Amino acid sequence: MKKSAFVLMTLAALASTSNLAMAQASDGVLTVATIGEPPTLDVMQTPTDIVLTIDQHIFETLYTYDAQWKSVPLLAADMPTLSEDGLTYRIPLREGVIFHDGSDLDAKDVTASLNRWMAINSKGKQVADIVESLTEDGNHAIVIKLKSRYAPLLATLSQASVILPSEKIADTLTEFVGTGPYALKERKPDQYIQLVRFEDYTSPEGEVSNYAGKREAVAKEIRFVPVPDANTRVEGLISGQFDYADALPVSAYERVEQSGNAKPVIFKDAGWASMNMNMKEGLLVKKELRQAVQAALNPNDMMLAAFSDDRFFSVDASIFPESSFWHTEAGVERYGEGDPEAAAKLLEQGGYDGTPLRLMTSRQYEFHYKIGEVAKAYLEAAGFKVDLQVVDWATLTTRRADPKEWDIFITHSNFPGDPTTINTITDTYPGWYVSDQKAKAVAAYMDATTDEAKKEAWEGIQTVIYDDAPLYKVGNFNAVSGLANGVEGYEPTYWPHFWNVSPKK
Repeated sequence: MKKSAFVLMTLAALASTSNLAMAQASDGVLTVATIGEPPTLDVMQTPTDIVLTIDQHIFETLYTYDAQWKSVPLLAADMPTLSEDGLTYRIPLREGVIFHDGSDLDAKDVTASLNRWMAINSKGKQVADIVESLTEDGNHAIVIKLKSRYAPLLATLSQASVILPSEKIADTLTEFVGTGPYALKERKPDQYIQLVRFEDYTSPEGEVSNYAGKREAVAKEIRFVPVPDANTRVEGLISGQFDYADALPVSAYERVEQSGNAKPVIFKDAGWASMNMNMKEGLLVKKELRQAVQAALNPNDMMLAAFSDDRFFSVDASIFPESSFWHTEAGVERYGEGDPEAAAKLLEQGGYDGTPLRLMTSRQYEFHYKIGEVAKAYLEAAGFKVDLQVVDWATLTTRRADPKEWDIFITHSNFPGDPTTINTITDTYPGWYVSDQKAKAVAAYMDATTDEAKKEAWEGIQTVIYDDAPLYKVGNFNAVSGLANGVEGYEPTYWPHFWNVSPKK
């Protein structure tokens, strides 16, 4: 992999830029207040939201997500060519892409990176189990041969499976070199992470759509500043210290709006709240009693109690929101206003004997607690006895691993790019959702090779979920962040990104 003299000169100039010069160029800086210090910048090792948010500016994947959360090319030059049996994927690579160290992207970098990802990343390990071989096809294509069909492959290649120079790959990364629009310049733990514009960045083509399309490093620099306290993020935004503040409490919406210095930003359908049921031991091993829970509840009342204002939530029986390719009403049952009479009949059919239903929630996520309070009232109105157990989040995550300890726990998740990566669908996720009809529905999905076939198969999975009742979807919630006046071009996304964003002047 060759380095041009021009690129080497550019990198040397970046390295020698003084702090004074950076301060003088402050009109080209975006200062972003995040929820805290990332544990690492190795997103393969730790693919948490904060790491993904920062790393997406430095590193890129073969594919990324468009506005419908469908996988589209990023470092790949096109969608894969798929063999007739659905087992062989040939992925062409974009030519002329340069890493931050000046080397050219080629197929060896991709295979080396994906091999590391399959060795250390949880989703990568799942892919490794079904990969027969991973090889280069010349300098600008790779070939993945599978042991069996695996419909989520492109979705898994769209997140955390970042591509690094093969020479930089190690068990523990010491250099964070990618192909993204920004390069890492400095990291001072608990102070800031400084990214600078990569002048030789080669953008993908196309209209901007979520993470897809044209990427331009408009700001000269981005500084990610860890600010764990939400109120401090609010005050720093209003005072002008921050250009963007992530994850603000909904209670701060009016204060930011009325400040005159910043505006609140709502990201619609950031995630969904759910009540997960224990199918392995205890009261809810009986399907009729799980379905009684479904029939008893009123999702709108629970979400209104949790978020206070319908600007911050929506109620939708589809597991995925309307904006998603995966949105469907297929199979929806026992979801609506709450029907205590229907629930009581199901309780009778299930032989409910008055055993208290152990409903576990936490106040560290206040909306979990408020959902639990309202759920308790509706369940009791239907005839359940309810033991509402309020614990800290660490205790909840420990206790839910023991099927003897609980019947329902409340949690939340984002909407993944592929529906089969929803936690509950995994047999071993707390709740232990195992059923023959689920296994058949998931197998049909895994065998699908086109978007249309996947959509049809997902409709079958959602239908089975409503019948088996391993969980109750409460509703979708929106995320609130804040943007300083004068910052232009920002479009809210689940992992906030700042290419195509102009700093205030």
